[in-house]
Amino acid sequence: MGTAPTIRDVWAAHRRIVGVAVRTPLTEASALSAAVGEAVLLKHEEMQAIGAFKMRGAANTLLHLAELGPVPGVVTYSTGNHGMGVAYVARRLGVPAHVCLPDVVPQTKLDGLRRLGAIVDLSGPTQEDAARRAQELEREYGLFVVAPFDAVDVVAGQGTIGLELMEEDPEIDTVLVPLSGGGLLSGVALAVKANAPGTRVIGVCAEGARAMYESVRAGRPVDFMESPTLADSLRGGIGMENRHTLRMVRSLVDDIVLVSEQEIEQAMVFLLREERMVVEGAAAVGVAALLTGRVRACSRTAVLITGRNVASDVLRRLSAQI
Repeated sequence: MGTAPTIRDVWAAHRRIVGVAVRTPLTEASALSAAVGEAVLLKHEEMQAIGAFKMRGAANTLLHLAELGPVPGVVTYSTGNHGMGVAYVARRLGVPAHVCLPDVVPQTKLDGLRRLGAIVDLSGPTQEDAARRAQELEREYGLFVVAPFDAVDVVAGQGTIGLELMEEDPEIDTVLVPLSGGGLLSGVALAVKANAPGTRVIGVCAEGARAMYESVRAGRPVDFMESPTLADSLRGGIGMENRHTLRMVRSLVDDIVLVSEQEIEQAMVFLLREERMVVEGAAAVGVAALLTGRVRACSRTAVLITGRNVASDVLRRLSAQI
């Protein structure tokens, strides 16, 4: 199964990514706190240069790789944000980046990838198709594959968010984390539990993209048939050869909850109207879990706002509801 990520890997990532991924603010959401009756803090990963937390894992992976020697080129597979993180860091390093994507990725993210200089390859209807294409490019051109979630350097990079949370507010008692393949949740849980074992860490899945939820219930990777979702960044499954994130989620995470499409949309509208924040669907699932009462806020609850890369047509529709 390979060596699992450790807290030492997270600390190494914390030092490595300085100057590429920024330390994002943690602020109290006054309207959300009032709505749930307890203090709710937002970790603003939408403020990364690519508009999403994926910058951290991508930066840690590519910078670590560069420490080991020359990098001829990289390839990744992604539903958008991870690809943008890889493309951004690769451009800074002067390394060619290929990004393989499922056909369902919104045009907004395709445009963003091309602006970052990525070579975009639409590879089929699913992330599994994109993964197979990335492996083909690896064999054909000798490129290094940067996995989107189930890799030590990626998990460790995302885990730096957990270190920042505990440094900024040691009194946090609950952390809500969007959940897809589990790289973010695994890393954050690893860092939070190492510093504050009693702090609850809860994953939040979209009902239409709940492969990790079903895999945890089954005790093995499950090939869940996904449906279209506003939380498009949470699509993609966990990989049938999952090495790390399923084990870590099962051992470190206190609970996983599901939210519906309507609840995600309502949370996006709430953030836009009450907090004046533009967030993508995947970034709103933690807020949806609080507003619906699926997770009860304790005295200090932190919610990860993971990205702002919402499709323009969705944003227009949400704005009309304000």
